[in-house]
Amino acid sequence: MGQQYEHVRVAVIGSGFGGLGAAVRLRREGITDFVVLERADSVGGTWRDNSYPGCACDVPSHLYSFSFAPNPDWPRTFSGQEHIRAYLEYVTDVFGIRPHIRFGHDVLTMRWNTAELHWEIETSRGAFTVDVVVSATGPLSDPKTPEIPGLDGFPGKVFHSARWDHDYDLRGKRVAMIGTGASAIQIVPSIQPLVAKLTLFQRTAPWVMPRVDRAIGAGERWLHRRLPLTGTARRGLLWGIRELQVSAFTKRPNQLGLIESLAKANMAKSIKDPALRAKLTPSYRIGCKRILLSSDYYPALARPNVDVVASGLTEVRGSTVVAADGTEAEVDAIVLGTGFHVTDMPIADRVVGAEGATLAEAWKDGMESLRGATAAGFPNWMTIIGPNTGLGNSSMILMIESQLNYMADYLRQLDVLGGRVALGARPSAVHAWNRLVQERMKRTVWNTGGCTSWYLDASGRNTTIWPGTTGEFRRQTRTVDLAEYEVVRAPRIPAAVPGTGAVAAAVGEESA
Repeated sequence: MGQQYEHVRVAVIGSGFGGLGAAVRLRREGITDFVVLERADSVGGTWRDNSYPGCACDVPSHLYSFSFAPNPDWPRTFSGQEHIRAYLEYVTDVFGIRPHIRFGHDVLTMRWNTAELHWEIETSRGAFTVDVVVSATGPLSDPKTPEIPGLDGFPGKVFHSARWDHDYDLRGKRVAMIGTGASAIQIVPSIQPLVAKLTLFQRTAPWVMPRVDRAIGAGERWLHRRLPLTGTARRGLLWGIRELQVSAFTKRPNQLGLIESLAKANMAKSIKDPALRAKLTPSYRIGCKRILLSSDYYPALARPNVDVVASGLTEVRGSTVVAADGTEAEVDAIVLGTGFHVTDMPIADRVVGAEGATLAEAWKDGMESLRGATAAGFPNWMTIIGPNTGLGNSSMILMIESQLNYMADYLRQLDVLGGRVALGARPSAVHAWNRLVQERMKRTVWNTGGCTSWYLDASGRNTTIWPGTTGEFRRQTRTVDLAEYEVVRAPRIPAAVPGTGAVAAAVGEESA
């Protein structure tokens, strides 16, 4: 073997919320023989990569943090990117995770070795053999760049919102903003006062509700530090309100009509021009696409240096950008707010399972996993924020912590079974779980609301969202049901019997 492999019990891929949460949980379970493989040079995941102007979370700060690491010093009710990234650095240090992290280790391949019952991982800076892989690369890690004719020949500056070029000065420039998702509605009001002209290419209008953001006073922060139960109660209240909203999204979408009226009233306050208001009014049920929060997006669109083109970008001719409806604009820079590879995660191309097929090949007809964690044909491999674990109205940290419970019990089960052993999700269990999820999905606003969203894969199946409450998901992932798994053990080589070596070997192969 030419390649030198370092062996560890667990390899965690990625150091965002999912990866750091997994690392903390491993240490709390008494497991220290693990590494965190991170392709970048610092922790933070999506909160490291997304540093565009105005970047902030649309989930309240006290709910968008780990229950085991409350932060009494959040500066705002909805904290900005820099504060969330600082929080993740804090978690890394306080829980002693940094010595486990291998920065600059981009995972190139993960290949299951059936004979040895371990994973062989090759990275850009070394190789590992691993008993269990926990993939926490996240669905918002690889930007999606659309294939637009002429984009490669654009003479100006082009960059994705998740790869913001801070060295490029937008002041006085003519800028095209492509997309109207969660990033775009934060970018637009942040750059509008700086640019000479901003042309927003809107393929689909989003529903936007006010962002009730404010600074958290020194008195509140003091109270949360001195009486931690007050922070716990605050988090619990935020969680409970969102749990009560779930049934409208999952069972009774028609109840969302009142929320639509509030969103329209919010728009009317800032958008006085009837023609512009018509452009910005969605034609689908609120909630079908993610409901966005902003109190300055609509006021920015009403400014005289902003044009809204109610059509997607289809062509670039030199410095001219052309929309599907024929609208043209001369621009100096193009900012792509075009989302991420969510239903076709690039990491899936790098994972080779027991049958020699990649995870991408196994998921060619759509992502499927057991309880959002494990995939058939990929023993001792699990994912954090896997298929159908996303949320439309609450904090993903709640789902991550549920999956960490499942991960911890998975490792306990391996310990109880003892020896060289692996657990492989039974195809029947994976299919049964996904039939249940997809059956429940039929009634939800994400499937019935009349929109095309990034929640849906190429075949129109919703492989992204969890169609229930976070409490229910936690109950469903509290423990591992061994009946849903095949227990795989390493082949045993029988002791040689004098004069019967060939027979003994044959029996050993057959029994294995």
